[in-house]
Amino acid sequence: MTGAISGLYAITPDSADTPALLARVEAALAGGARLLQYRNKTASAALRLTQGRALLALCWEYQIPLIINDHLDLALALDADGLHLGSDDGSLPEARRRLGDGKILGASCYRRLENALDAQAAGVDYVAFGGFFPSTVKPGAVRAPLGLLTEAKQRLTVPVVAIGGITLDHAPRLIAAGADGVAVISALFGAPDVRAAARNFAALFPRRPK
Repeated sequence: MTGAISGLYAITPDSADTPALLARVEAALAGGARLLQYRNKTASAALRLTQGRALLALCWEYQIPLIINDHLDLALALDADGLHLGSDDGSLPEARRRLGDGKILGASCYRRLENALDAQAAGVDYVAFGGFFPSTVKPGAVRAPLGLLTEAKQRLTVPVVAIGGITLDHAPRLIAAGADGVAVISALFGAPDVRAAARNFAALFPRRPK
């Protein structure tokens, strides 16, 4: 199950409370998230496996792809729908080889179009640029210009995802600049009503064809 790389791309917050995490993720999926990335920088390997299994079952219930952040071994162990790698998280060609062609592979390209061109050549299914706005998750990240999205859409054939401090107020500017999807953590999972927040983000994008 790969699906289209577009719309609201939900990224999980760090959480050791698995039932609470699952409840928030289910609300996001019910609200219209089109992809979910499992990202937990503080979890042990055992907790990542437990949470990953539970999230995969939930994603399959909603027919939404689950993408694992960083950990190729976990993606393979779960038979997850895909993997997302940063610049220091492993080789993209090796990840593509081990995942096979039927899985989603994404890459963080920060503010460098050259990284995205290399990633596309390595066989990724989408690239992510950012951060575009101040973020509590990565407060020291160097800002990426909106024009990068426009240039990327002109030079790449794979979908382009924007990330970094994205709120409902910011998202329309990113979409207008060329973003196929917006990756959101805090403005989604930190919202008082996660389902409503997801619905509002999802409404910024065209509906998927049936």
